[in-house]
Amino acid sequence: MNPYVLTILLSSLGLGTVLTFASSHWLLAWMGLEINTLAIIPLMARQYHPRAVEATTKYFLTQATAAAMILFASTTNAWLVGEWDIQQLTHPIAVTTAMLALALKVGLAPVHFWLPEVLQGLDLTTGLILSTWQKLAPFALMLQVAPTVNSSLIVTLGLLSTLVGGWGGLNQTQLRKILAYSSIAHLGWMVLIMQFAPSLTLLSLIMYIIMTSSAFMTLKTNNSLTINALAISWTKAPTLAALAILVLLSLGGLPPLSGFMPKWLILQELTKQGLPMSATLAAMTALLSLYFYLRLCYAMTLTIWPNTLAATTPWRLDFTHTTLPLSLVTILALGLLPLTPAVAALLNL
Repeated sequence: MNPYVLTILLSSLGLGTVLTFASSHWLLAWMGLEINTLAIIPLMARQYHPRAVEATTKYFLTQATAAAMILFASTTNAWLVGEWDIQQLTHPIAVTTAMLALALKVGLAPVHFWLPEVLQGLDLTTGLILSTWQKLAPFALMLQVAPTVNSSLIVTLGLLSTLVGGWGGLNQTQLRKILAYSSIAHLGWMVLIMQFAPSLTLLSLIMYIIMTSSAFMTLKTNNSLTINALAISWTKAPTLAALAILVLLSLGGLPPLSGFMPKWLILQELTKQGLPMSATLAAMTALLSLYFYLRLCYAMTLTIWPNTLAATTPWRLDFTHTTLPLSLVTILALGLLPLTPAVAALLNL
């Protein structure tokens, strides 16, 4: 892709997100979301491959539907209540419609069906942008809308997403689909606590972005798209393969890795709010996700692909990828758990 075009598209991605962050009026926020969607579409379709074009079309249709629902909800609220302000979305119909539209935007269950299919059709770099940056603007709106939404709806969306995210990833062999279901499960944890402790939702989102970035960059460095390809990744970069296992376990939320921190604090907060059943269900669905992360770890460490001697030597060749971003996010994805007391104090938990 032409570097000038790429610069314009990436700048538009940034502009759309910042515009949604900064807006207090529904029309401005909607405009930011639309700029965001239109900027990523050429990036998704740049491969000239039928799968990429199909993924782009599916993404465009779902995002256009969600944007229309947001516009409908905000107009309904302005008509019935007389307010365009985001935080003054008070009419029950408008609030519920807006929340479901934002759930469709980010890919929460039960409106998640587009996410695995779209992510499967993209290359890893665009998939990383879709899984991380594209979640920021809708989440900013969700956090502002959440206080007026029926708490049963939010908890149901959260628990259903953690369940679907764990269940859907069990039988997958494609790494991008596994990461898509992982994304749905993590979004469920964020939404679950949104009404009770918004600061914890932000913490979970930041941790999710760090761990997912590390996972996507590792797969890109190893050029792995399926579980079978993972089995030979140790021959390309043995150290990276060892660290990738820890990153996957961190995504699963195992101590003493960083991914345990948000889950720990969320379960603690849910118990404080008098929701022990929700906390128990969320913890049990995390075991489903942990199973498919362990499956990937098993493929990377305990299975040896039938190699010829020539196939075991790529690690001796010069490494051409830029590894600084990967190194930084991997360190953060593995080593932040000791900061939990400081984070809890900072968030007044």
